[in-house]
Amino acid sequence: MVENQDEAPRLRGSGRPVFISVLVLFITGALAFWSYSGVYKLEPGQAALLFQMGKYKKTELREGLHFHLPPPLQRREIILVDSIVREEFPGDEDVSSSAMQTKDNNIVILNFIVQYRISDAFSARYRLASRRQTLRDAAQAAVREVVGKTTIDEVLSDRRAEVEFEASETLQRILNEYGAGLLVRSLQLQDVEPPEAVREAFDDVIAAAQDRDRKINEAEGYVNEVLPNARAQAVEIVQSAHAYSEEKLAQATGDASRFKALTEEYKSAPHVTRERLYLEAMEEVMEGSEIIVVEGGVNQVLPLKPLLEGVASDTGQ
Repeated sequence: MVENQDEAPRLRGSGRPVFISVLVLFITGALAFWSYSGVYKLEPGQAALLFQMGKYKKTELREGLHFHLPPPLQRREIILVDSIVREEFPGDEDVSSSAMQTKDNNIVILNFIVQYRISDAFSARYRLASRRQTLRDAAQAAVREVVGKTTIDEVLSDRRAEVEFEASETLQRILNEYGAGLLVRSLQLQDVEPPEAVREAFDDVIAAAQDRDRKINEAEGYVNEVLPNARAQAVEIVQSAHAYSEEKLAQATGDASRFKALTEEYKSAPHVTRERLYLEAMEEVMEGSEIIVVEGGVNQVLPLKPLLEGVASDTGQ
């Protein structure tokens, strides 16, 4: 009986180290699991909003593995920031909003598309109650403001690109004033039409504008084709004129020199020089002329065969 009573306390004491070991392992595992909950990974195009005791601390944008203090000391929120979001106007909920008034008090039916992305993750997540609705309202206001300063003809054809650019700039300015944290990538007009009652007349106007542009392009093409040829011909004519001028100048210079030489000869021997000039002039005038001998008192003129032809015929006989 005494031995059994001594063994009971010994058995109870030997169980305490095991319990403590298990408890330590459990606590260590819990701490490890709790610490691991602060490890996270950012993929391309993601941002992490970090909060410490419920207060915003910073935005992490670097890709790869990161660590923060485990919750509830710190917590994170992952947001996509590089993905492009597309909004079409009008949507199913506001079909009537496509009608807008222009500068010249006309009504135009206008559909457009806005593409944007998040530039500031915290502002886009917490500064706006409804990011999508805020963007849609701001886009409608921006486009209406620009269309209201533009005539219907300019919206339909002449200044569509300018309207798109100005509306995009206006929308970005409004979003910046709201602190929305959104970046507008593009604003593109889609279907732009006048009201049904005057659509046919405006189609004629657009067709006329297109014909005008086509004629202008054809004229510019013709100018681009003809002008280089005309310039080349002008250069050729100018060069020919210069060559002709140099030729005549050289000829005149030679004639003047020859005349001076003849003048000197005439001064030294006037009679001989005058006779020689006369004979040279007659030789030049009579060259290639048919010679006819007219005998005095004869009414009919008889041409004489050239002496060489007669000789040749006699030789042939």
